[in-house]
Amino acid sequence: MDPNTRGPEEYGHDADGQSSRPRPPRDPLTPDFGQHSPALARTVQLVSGDYLLTVNPVDGSEIEICPQAERPGRPEKLSPAERAEVDRAAKPPVPPGPTRPAEPLLARQDEREQLVRMLARGRSVRLVGARGTGRTSLLDLVAEDCVDLAPDGVVRLTGFHRAPADLLYDLFYSVYGAPLYRPERDELLSCVREIGAVVVLDDIEFGGAALEELLDATPECAFLLSATPEVPAPSADSGIEEVALEGLDRAASVELLERGIGRVLTEDEANWAGDLWFESEGLPLRFVQAGALLRQRDRLRAGADAVDEYGVFEDAPPSDAPFDAPVDPEGGEEAPLPSLGEAAGPAQLLASRLSTSARTTLRFAVALGGEVPHQAHLPALVGDTHADAALGELADCGLVSPVGSRYRLAAGVQVQLEAAGYADDAQDDARTAVQHYAWWAGHPSVTPERVSAEADAVLAALGVLVPATTPPAEGEESPTVQLARTAAPAFAAGLHWNAWERALRAGVEAARLAGDVSEQAYFHHELGVLALCGDQLDRARTELETSIGLRGALADKRGTVAGRRALALVSDRSGTAPGLAAFGATAGEEVPDARYEESQSPPGGVPTPFPSVGDTGTLVTHRASAPSAPMSSHKGRGGIRNFARRNLVAAGAGALLVAVLGTVVTLGATSDNDPNAPANQVGVNPSASQGPGDDSLGADKVESDDKGDTGTATSRPTDPGPDGTLGTADDPTPTDDPTDPSDDPTGTQGSSGGSTHSPTKPPSSPTKPPSSPTRPPSHTPTDDPTTEDPTEEPTEEPTETPTSPTETPTSSTSASGPASSSPAETTNSASAPASTRVDTPSTGADALI
Repeated sequence: MDPNTRGPEEYGHDADGQSSRPRPPRDPLTPDFGQHSPALARTVQLVSGDYLLTVNPVDGSEIEICPQAERPGRPEKLSPAERAEVDRAAKPPVPPGPTRPAEPLLARQDEREQLVRMLARGRSVRLVGARGTGRTSLLDLVAEDCVDLAPDGVVRLTGFHRAPADLLYDLFYSVYGAPLYRPERDELLSCVREIGAVVVLDDIEFGGAALEELLDATPECAFLLSATPEVPAPSADSGIEEVALEGLDRAASVELLERGIGRVLTEDEANWAGDLWFESEGLPLRFVQAGALLRQRDRLRAGADAVDEYGVFEDAPPSDAPFDAPVDPEGGEEAPLPSLGEAAGPAQLLASRLSTSARTTLRFAVALGGEVPHQAHLPALVGDTHADAALGELADCGLVSPVGSRYRLAAGVQVQLEAAGYADDAQDDARTAVQHYAWWAGHPSVTPERVSAEADAVLAALGVLVPATTPPAEGEESPTVQLARTAAPAFAAGLHWNAWERALRAGVEAARLAGDVSEQAYFHHELGVLALCGDQLDRARTELETSIGLRGALADKRGTVAGRRALALVSDRSGTAPGLAAFGATAGEEVPDARYEESQSPPGGVPTPFPSVGDTGTLVTHRASAPSAPMSSHKGRGGIRNFARRNLVAAGAGALLVAVLGTVVTLGATSDNDPNAPANQVGVNPSASQGPGDDSLGADKVESDDKGDTGTATSRPTDPGPDGTLGTADDPTPTDDPTDPSDDPTGTQGSSGGSTHSPTKPPSSPTKPPSSPTRPPSHTPTDDPTTEDPTEEPTEEPTETPTSPTETPTSSTSASGPASSSPAETTNSASAPASTRVDTPSTGADALI
């Protein structure tokens, strides 16, 4: 970063070459963490094969069969302008700072021409070289030479941590325009077969059969592969040409070193460079780093300590100075050359002479396993508003190298910095990165595509901190669980499903260590949905049943409903009946409430809850393979057997109820055919009442011209007899009172003859028995005061029932008459008393004797 090399105006310099004022400081980003109000959940709907997937970061993704109207058509290829934009995005970002001139590739012209000739003939080539030999730089030059060789141009891909299936999808999205659509395997293969392009694949990590699968799927593509010697070789019949990339010779190495420092070497420096070439075997990376060491030595020899805003000494030689201009040995303080050991492992020495922001960036890179955060995140992570310029310092020193669309620590730098103590605070640095990425990935302004581009750094942070996860304090959240929770939906929506799966598995482990059951259920649900999208039905069923069980224990009805829908879809696709979790009520769940909260069923995706009879055998086999719950337990029951058992019990109870009701009705209909029976004449309101226009309570009134006495209550038997009980056969017959003014009673004297007297006025209303005993007789019996109903039980039914108003009630005094011959008839016989209780009159006419 030479201050004399003026860059464009947007990097802090005016167009006339004069240094402008320092750029104003940016607003600090770090204090803003946690100050944003929570926003609505960001849901994304996409199509994956036959499924319509709704990425829901709250309750879990919902999956259903995609309606025919929402299925996208066959994807179309991108235009040349769109392909150019995709190619630009596949390159690493240019570090901020002055524009750097492109360095020519030395001593690689033969390899460059050889690779272009092979690719022009449609042959696939594999370039093999150690790390630091310049494979990536050579691939960039060859890609520029092959732009017009294929109809679909040049496609740049990275094989770092990528499987063959991932590369097929990357190739598909580089050529076809298919937003929010992930084709199934057959459609994917059909599309990539039509791609005719030169595919530049750097840092491939597989070979053999996996590489053969990739080549067979793309017969119209010519591949330029780049790999290290440790990667397995392709199969013998694959037809891939192999080109080895060796180190530079001594002359090319010295020339590369002189271009790096901008001058010719002194005699001591030339000897030092020769020793370095012998030790490094001409590895270009070592001479790039050695050039950075010599530039730092020149600044120390100049004795300058003034640093501009980019951290570069102003007294460095101008870039337009003659290339072969020697250094004046008298112009500054003499500084020793680095030792050969320092030149072979220069990371520590180079880092010690960088700015504070650059050193802090290296600490974060070491903590993240070599992943350098994007330059847009450095101000927030480092705490310096100008920390994004640190990436330019690291690139100039050869401490970082491009990998795909990002940067990583160069070969050997990770080990050297760890030995220098840069990993002492790795846990704290990783925790800071996790907290930052968790906030950033969940921010509404960050698109899923941007999160997917930073997937490697996010996953690296999770990989470092997940094993050290501990249960958080009360009221706090685990940062690892929070990061996995916010990043996983973004990876899914950004169609980076390899990162989605890795984030979910990291989230499951982090939630388990943190003791967060609800988050653990969420991650299992997402893994089940992901497996269902990949037609891994057994794995999807296992994950979904685990999620349903955990959510049932937490009474999470909304999450349980989402899980059951997905599980029903799994059963529908596999052709088997739903398992236990789909039928039975899980622990702590209220099934009716869950039904009320269910939304509309997916169209055509959810099968009927009761499988057909033909699936019964399959269901029994499936249930036998899983651990069964005790029969006495009521939690977790389900399946057809329990449904049938409940139906049988309900049917049996109904049949028993019908039988009992039929028996009761039959007995009631056949027990008594006499309509005048006292039991059939019970009124609904057995209390004394007064009829309209009547001042009596149902008793017969004596005519005013009647000469007879109404009698007294002594007409009842008052002597209980020898047994001491009233109403028995041994009771004496009562005699007429001598004081009675009339010898003719008003009743019938006998059944054969005699005079009869009937009341001239029938009762105006039917006679009803009183609900309670009436007043006691005018005089009580004196023979036995202790014999007041000692043994008889009270009768609940009255001895007489109301009769029709047209009938004339009569009273009988026959000694042999029945106790009750009709409902309206009262008996005054000594052998059959009218009432079983002394204090309860039979009718209101007992006083008319």
